[in-house]
Amino acid sequence: MNSLTIAIGSDHAGYGYKEAIKAMLLADGHTVRDFGTATEAACDYPDFIRPVAEAVARGEFTRGIVLGGSGNGEAIVANRVRGIRCGVCWSEQLAIWNRSHNDGNVLSLGQRTITEAEALAIVRIWLATPFEGGRHLTRINKIDAPAT
Repeated sequence: MNSLTIAIGSDHAGYGYKEAIKAMLLADGHTVRDFGTATEAACDYPDFIRPVAEAVARGEFTRGIVLGGSGNGEAIVANRVRGIRCGVCWSEQLAIWNRSHNDGNVLSLGQRTITEAEALAIVRIWLATPFEGGRHLTRINKIDAPAT
């Protein structure tokens, strides 16, 4: 797999896995920017997740990874940014579908829902899975179309 530029961010509940994922990504040769948080002290996840999504939407990074306790709030925040297609994934199969069917550009993970080993495996497969295009492209275009 080619080296990617990846934005990553979490709240306090996702901090531990963020650090482990960041270390794996750097070891695999990817360029990573950590948007925070920098501790396990309680914080508000939108403060760290929105900047990740905005940077991906602007094209500054190829992909983004956001983390929290469940990943749900993080995905909601990311998906409020136009051009972001973020899914919460708790299995490798969901990560494959997120990329192959939805051209997901931000991955959301919940540290309280999966093991660290599962999180690392999900990230690896998500990064390696290409978008299938074809019939899925029509759907992606509808997602990204302006509201009427």
